[in-house]
Amino acid sequence: MSGKIMGIVILLSAALAGGALYYLQIYGFYEAVYDEDVQLVALATDAPETIVFDNFEAIDAESSPIRYRACFTTPQSLAFFTETYVLAPDITPRNAPGWFDCFDAAAIGAELEAGTALTFLSGKNVAYGVDRVVAITQDGRGYVWHELNDCGDKAYDGTVVGEECPPLPTD
Repeated sequence: MSGKIMGIVILLSAALAGGALYYLQIYGFYEAVYDEDVQLVALATDAPETIVFDNFEAIDAESSPIRYRACFTTPQSLAFFTETYVLAPDITPRNAPGWFDCFDAAAIGAELEAGTALTFLSGKNVAYGVDRVVAITQDGRGYVWHELNDCGDKAYDGTVVGEECPPLPTD
């Protein structure tokens, strides 16, 4: 009888731990982000500039520098953006949690592949080795996420970072 009780306790503990792990990965660490500007790096100044936007929704988590996701709309044309801001080609969006409905990485990726959306650089090294990227569609929908840059790829996979990258943070 005590073997059955121990088995039940172990199974219940495993189920609770699995449920907690699932919750923390999908929901637990994310927080809504408010009052943040959408910026793109200008061709003329090589500095981020705030663009005109509306309907901003964003989430972020302190547990990882690449968990940031945002959605917005803009009345400005895609042609205006290509003439004014730095493009960030060949970037595919990272998946967002399923409950963050406005950000569908597969749909955004399909628009990028079809040429009905383009990606722009929003900021270099917003966290060590992480750049902020913005995708804007022809119909004015915009999406923001963080992407590892070359220094981030090297730093996080254990490769020697090299002199072209800033020093690694010490904390």
